[in-house]
Amino acid sequence: MEGLKKEAKEERLVALLQEKGFRISFAESCTGGLCCARLVDVPNASAVFDAGVVTYADEAKVKYLGVRPETIKAYGVVSEEVAREMAEGVAKAQKAQVGVGISGIAGPAGGTTEKPVGMVCFGFFVDGTLTTVTKQFGDLGRNKVREASAEFVFETLCGLLG
Repeated sequence: MEGLKKEAKEERLVALLQEKGFRISFAESCTGGLCCARLVDVPNASAVFDAGVVTYADEAKVKYLGVRPETIKAYGVVSEEVAREMAEGVAKAQKAQVGVGISGIAGPAGGTTEKPVGMVCFGFFVDGTLTTVTKQFGDLGRNKVREASAEFVFETLCGLLG
């Protein structure tokens, strides 16, 4: 997938989702809706895209996605555990076969030694199977971390579905 142009990844994802008859929904935090925006740039995205929810606040993750407060307390909001619950929560709420959860620290502030700026956690719910990944993009600058995160989402989804 690395050789594909940015637009080609989104187009490939829409095609894969259509082939499988799957619908997709996103739960985004640090990316602020960027994944949804990139997906809807593709013609026919409406055939596969259900909903996108930007849940920046912890309370919004609990209220709209069903993330358990205990999970946030135990692992922190930037964790694979929370990203997993975000992905599953948005998929189940929308009755979608694919759900994506993204939570991270885009910067420039908010990082710690344990969870530095540029750390992003991803949850992928694909037809009942949950996968989580943590990426360390580094302190690239806020928008570059967001862009790298969205790029990773499309690459990963194409791999999981292809």
